[in-house]
Parts: sequence; C-alpha cells; structure tokens
Amino acid sequence: MSKEQNIRIITTEDGSHSLLYEELDETYHSIHGAIQESNHVYIEAGLNYWLSKNPHSTSLNILEFGFGTGLNALLTSLKTNSRIKAIYDTLEKYPIAREVSKSLNYGEVMHSPKLFNTIHSASWGKAEMITPDFLLTKTEIDFREYKSANKYDIIYFDAFAPSKQPELWTKEMFESCYGMMNQGAVLVTYSAKGQLKRDLKSIGFTVESLPGPPGKFEITRAIK
Repeated sequence: MSKEQNIRIITTEDGSHSLLYEELDETYHSIHGAIQESNHVYIEAGLNYWLSKNPHSTSLNILEFGFGTGLNALLTSLKTNSRIKAIYDTLEKYPIAREVSKSLNYGEVMHSPKLFNTIHSASWGKAEMITPDFLLTKTEIDFREYKSANKYDIIYFDAFAPSKQPELWTKEMFESCYGMMNQGAVLVTYSAKGQLKRDLKSIGFTVESLPGPPGKFEITRAIK
C-alpha cells in the first residue's frame, strides 16, 4: 500500500505543518497546532515527567508507535541534547516519502533544519547516531508485530485515532507495551477514550487523565 498520493500537507493553527491522510480523512496532528500538541502530550506529559522522576539517570529508552512526520523524534532530540542520552526506537508501517518530509516546516520553526533532515535521512532498520546524545532506530513494521527484548522507560503511543484504526488500540496491544516497559515507565497518548483507560487499568497500569492541548479536553498518561 502506498500513501503518497493520498497525503497532503496542511498548516495547523500554530503555524506548523501536519499531514492529512485523505483515505482515512485523518490528520497526523491536531489542526489546532501540531508542534503545540506534540509538546503537550509527548514532551511535557511524557518525557519531562519521566525526567522529573529520574533526575540522576544518564540514559533512557523510548519507544514510539507512529514515527509519522518525525516531529516527536525532533522534539525529543532537542530536549535531551546535552542532558541525557536517549535511545529512541520508532515504528512506522507506512513511512512518508522523502519529498514529503523535505517540505515539512518543523526544522525551520524549531530552528533545527539540519537535525530534522538528519532524522529523516537516517536509514530504516539500522541504529544511527543522530547527535552524540540521540541514537535513533526507525523500523518499518506493523505495530502488532513488534517484539523487543529491550525495556523502555517511555512509550509514545501515537497511532491514528481508535475510530480509524481500532485494531491498534486493543487490550492485547497495551499488554504487549506493558511487557516491554521498565517498572515506573510511562506511556502517553493523546487519546482519552473510556475503553482505553479501562483496558490500561485492567492490565495493571496506574492511569491518569490530564488536561489536553487546545482543542482536546483530556489526554492519558499510564504508569507501570
């Protein structure tokens, strides 16, 4: 399956780009602001929260479900730079074309065009040092097929919405996540569906409903 012909770039309310996947009628980020949303959900509620709880750690392992535009990877690399060594594994079943990623404005908005290009230029299926503090491995795979002996400190769960891809939001999927997480690890997602939170609690997570970014009432943070 190829998505290129079904994708177009849109500009969100904070001036940053996102993508509209026309086949699903779904955007990759909130139309109220792509960078604003990613910062709120994944950096503030996920990365910054974990760092506050582990101030003496020298490294951390992050797993992202949904590389998408590479925005979360960019923001994470900027945040961890010179502070902590991040091992960042990211999964994507349908990577966007390079001509699409080259047109996204995140590098310019975040004053890091070289870093953003390096993230997208990195090979798939191979660990690459993006900066001295950021080791990136991009894997082209169906989320449901991913298995890892690694234990993660943070999981960014950034799949398309449950209404669009319900097969990725099952209890079995989050049981798999739980098994790959260290004790005290954090899973964050933009979704706040009741069924999602019930499933997370039944697996053993401590679940928190947090205020969402503009345009969204709540997001979810789950702690092992």
